[in-house]
Amino acid sequence: MESINFRRCSNIKELQINEEIRDREVRLIDVDGSQLGIFPSRKAMEMAFDKKMDLVKIAPNAKPPVCRIMDYGKYKYELAKKEKEAKKNQRVINVKEVRLTPNIETHDLNVKAKRAVEFLKDGDKVKVSVRFRGRELGHTEKGKEVLSEFAEITSEVGVIDKHPKLEGKNMVMYLMPKTE
Repeated sequence: MESINFRRCSNIKELQINEEIRDREVRLIDVDGSQLGIFPSRKAMEMAFDKKMDLVKIAPNAKPPVCRIMDYGKYKYELAKKEKEAKKNQRVINVKEVRLTPNIETHDLNVKAKRAVEFLKDGDKVKVSVRFRGRELGHTEKGKEVLSEFAEITSEVGVIDKHPKLEGKNMVMYLMPKTE
């Protein structure tokens, strides 16, 4: 029998295929899932090539390692398809930021709150930060009042995820959309 020398690049590092399998003996599983028994890896590879399939090591830590005869290209395609489907169903949550000052007027606060409500309705988290400058750092309680008032205004659509906390010269609070 002539030796067939071809390799396929594998993106999945755990799975070894064809010539990458260096074990002396392997437990072989057929295409339909039935166990064929323990074979030398050369014989198992020949059996796979006779069926125009690939030999894939699926359980490397077993004694002896378990290999399966399968179409590796089709297997990778199915995995990619499942991964794409899972990605389609997941929702990416963005964090939008609203910046305030401790001396903000009520109208300006309402305008910023209205913008935050839009973000929350879109399903995004909102980071609300009050920036203190100069002597304002001595009156951080004013910033806490502004943040609690902001949370009260947006309470219909959002809840506090992380309570106000002073981080350097900023007091930060996170809001997340209400789940119904």
